[in-house]
Amino acid sequence: MGRLLLSTSAVALLLAGFGIASAQTTSTTTSTWTTDQGTVIRDYSTSRKYTPFIDPSLEPNVGVVLPGTVMVYPLPDSMKVPEPDRYSYSIINNRPVVVERSSRKVIHTWE
Repeated sequence: MGRLLLSTSAVALLLAGFGIASAQTTSTTTSTWTTDQGTVIRDYSTSRKYTPFIDPSLEPNVGVVLPGTVMVYPLPDSMKVPEPDRYSYSIINNRPVVVERSSRKVIHTWE
């Protein structure tokens, strides 16, 4: 009975640790991104005539690391976010995404 309880406790601790580690890897930003910011990024990109990256096999979801073939651009000066030099953006499959510059990891996306 003692071994069963010990084994069950060990499994529970491992699963809890995995859950905490997963939560830490997916929240890489403390900024709150608004719907308006997504519109600003989309409009800014269009006004600069930046070509969106189109690849139906690339799902620009939070946590995805973008390949080097995807162009990323500095955030528009009009966007006021904490640590703006930490972030870039891209338009992937016609969806604006915010990317952490150092890792090229998607941290926010809009539809």
